[in-house]
Amino acid sequence: MLQPLLAQLAVRRLGRGRPRTRPVAVIGDKAYSSRSNRTALSNRGIKAVIPQPSDQIGHRKRRGSAGGRPPAFNAMTYKDRNVVERSFNDHKQWRGIATRYDKLAVTYRGAVVLRAITIWLMT
Repeated sequence: MLQPLLAQLAVRRLGRGRPRTRPVAVIGDKAYSSRSNRTALSNRGIKAVIPQPSDQIGHRKRRGSAGGRPPAFNAMTYKDRNVVERSFNDHKQWRGIATRYDKLAVTYRGAVVLRAITIWLMT
């Protein structure tokens, strides 16, 4: 799901101009550590801040020098991931979002946007 998400990414600029479609870095958990995700990010020039699961580390070490170098990982940047997790927790305070009652993706997305607006208004 990472590649369709990146395809839809568009962040408006404050002034004029096209929206940004390439973030500086993607911070993900160990589930996004696949080779295809890392390749897709590097092809777009995006830095991946994703830790490797222990099984991938073991497989690479077992291959010896043919396993290659471990991917770069910035622990200080990864610490910022908690902001995203807290945002998900705020959104999931609505039961409809947490349990996914909506049948259509458009309706679910509307609920998520509405929740984001209410969170923004409360701050």
